[in-house]
Amino acid sequence: MSRVGKKPVVIPSGVDIKISGKEITVKGPKGTLTQVFHPDMTVEKDGNLVLVKRPSDLKKHKALHGLTRSIISNMVTGVTEGFSKTLEVNGVGYRAQKQGKKLILTVGYSHPVEIEEPDGITIDVPNPNQIIVRGIDKQLVGEVAAKIRRTRPPEPYKGKGIKYADEVILRKEGKAGVKK
Repeated sequence: MSRVGKKPVVIPSGVDIKISGKEITVKGPKGTLTQVFHPDMTVEKDGNLVLVKRPSDLKKHKALHGLTRSIISNMVTGVTEGFSKTLEVNGVGYRAQKQGKKLILTVGYSHPVEIEEPDGITIDVPNPNQIIVRGIDKQLVGEVAAKIRRTRPPEPYKGKGIKYADEVILRKEGKAGVKK
């Protein structure tokens, strides 16, 4: 059995789960999420638990078992607590600012980079060197944070660029002096 897949997902109070066919809808205080799961997987609601079952012990089904359970668990966490990713902007003259629903990044290009805030995501800029991406969909939060980081990934020599707050950048030594 999959260690992740066999654990039931506990439904907290205030969260409503509906399973219709191969679609699961999770409704909670922060919003509603809908996901279609693989047709081979069986998802059942038992009181305040959600159980995921697989048809066989094939490698494909074992992988889908844990994946399906994790997705449902993340949906429940998203509608109750939400998810967030924090990014840091490092570099002389590098900064971020918010204008309406747009994030404007000044990161060393000849023009400022504008990123539109998608539906279901809020981008906060508490100070010019910090960006916080929040939302209820874990995948979308990660996707938007990765898109922001991709505008100027951190470089290993001076550490300039946009990085995740918990990311460690391995620094490299510069050019060695030439001996004559």
